[in-house]
Parts: sequence; structure tokens; C-alpha cells
Amino acid sequence: MGVLRGAAIGTSWQVRFAGSAPAGLRDAIERRFAAIVAEMSQWEPSSVLSRFNRASAGAWVTLPPDFATVIAAALDVAARSDGAFDPTHGRAAALLGFGAEAVTAPPSEAALGEARAAAGWQRLEWDSGARRLRQPGGLWLDLSGIAKGFAVDAIADLLRDHGLPDALVEVGGELAGRGLRPDRQPWWVDLESPPGVDLAPLRVGLHDLAVATSGDYVRGAHTIDPATGRPLARGTVSVSVIHASAMLADAWATALTVAGPPLAERESLAARFVGANETLSPQLSAMIAD
Repeated sequence: MGVLRGAAIGTSWQVRFAGSAPAGLRDAIERRFAAIVAEMSQWEPSSVLSRFNRASAGAWVTLPPDFATVIAAALDVAARSDGAFDPTHGRAAALLGFGAEAVTAPPSEAALGEARAAAGWQRLEWDSGARRLRQPGGLWLDLSGIAKGFAVDAIADLLRDHGLPDALVEVGGELAGRGLRPDRQPWWVDLESPPGVDLAPLRVGLHDLAVATSGDYVRGAHTIDPATGRPLARGTVSVSVIHASAMLADAWATALTVAGPPLAERESLAARFVGANETLSPQLSAMIAD
């Protein structure tokens, strides 16, 4: 089994694959990550995302294909989750210290109120045919709840295009398993559990499936509650979602952290919730039973 490791988009990555790595694979992976960063990183002042956030009110910004794919998915999940997932709270996240600039003091209530007033996914106008997004004025996108999952899918697709359809891709804890292991088993992984929580391991087989986990136990309470524009105050410690798309697993994990198990059941999502207790959605329970 081949293995490659590295660091990109502010985190570590690893790929495992059946067979031998073709020449230039690592360089191809690093170029793919670099292209994603150049489009969707809030830490890169020259990124397309940063330019959109600085654009004047009413300006239309033409998005490259990858960014267009992500924003279309983000807006769809925002609509289907009734705004539990909302990629427009970048200004609030930055004020709270989860953006590109260092924060030395807590933000004022007035500043947070202004950030919340400028946010809201419904304020965005998306012209999918022309791949154009309209800046309504003062709105900051933050794609950290979906872009990492997109990167997992993108690298898995790149491996397939390089003749490696059987692979496990991991980027910062988000995983996608394509095809099968060399022993013709699925790619078995344990769902991530928060430290200090006594849970029995929950192992799932990823065969053309992905898993993403959202939790506030690594970076602190960074999940923004769209209803308040402030960090989420709730007992849910982490949410893991299993989905055919790592991008959508990533977005739905964030949405379910906000909205809870009823949304998972409504959207037929395989999800595990960890708080005071462990809760599995009916879809995940059925998957495990099979």
C-alpha cells in the first residue's frame, strides 16, 4: 500500500492507496491544494474569497469553477437547513479570533451586532449560469465549514485521475474512502471522539463514502450560531456525518451542530451526536446494523 503525507491549507494531509504512486503525484497533490487555497482561503489576502469580502456593495464577482461548486453547495445546504449552516458569518468569526488577523481583546457588543446585521446567506445573489456572486455590501464569506471537505473530494478525484481509484484521503480529520483496500475490504476508520469523553469506538467502512466531524474541542467555541452571530452555546460537543461527498459531510456536520438530531432525521443523514450522551441518527443506526 502506498502512503503520502504532507501539510496544506493550514493542516496535515495523508493519502493511502492501493498500488504504486505514479511519478509526480506529490507535486500534483500540492498544486491542487495550492489552487484551492488561492481561491477559498480567508488567510490569503489575494484569494478570490478575500477579494470578494473586500468588494464594494453591488459588485458582481465571477468565481472560478471550484469556488462556484463550493458556493452552490453551501447555499443549498443553507436553504435546506433553514440557515443552520450559513457561510456568511466571516466578520463575526474574525472579530472572535477565528479569522486571519490576531485579536487582542474581546469584540464589543456593537461590533458583533454590526457583523450579524451584515451577514445572512439570503443576502447573496448567485448567478449559477455565469458563475457570478453579488456582494451585497459588508458581507464576509467564511468557507471553513465546507472547503476542507471539498479539498478531500478534490484530492480523491485527483488520485482517480492518476490511476489510483482505490484510496483513502484524510485532510485535517476529514476522510473519504474510494474503492477498496488492497485486501478488498472497505477503508475502515473510527469516528473521531472528543478527548475526555468515554465512548466505545465506532468503526465504519468507507467504500465510496466520506466522514466529517464538527466540534469545538480543538479550536474552542468557534461554531457561530447564525441566529445570534455569536459562538454556539449548546451541549453538543461534536457531530460526525457520513455522506457520499466529503464536502457535503463537512457542511452538514456544521449545520447539525447548530440544529441537532431532528434535522439529521429530516434530511436522512447518517450522523453521530456527542454531548452528555451519544445519539445516532436512524440512518446511521441502520447503516451499522447492516
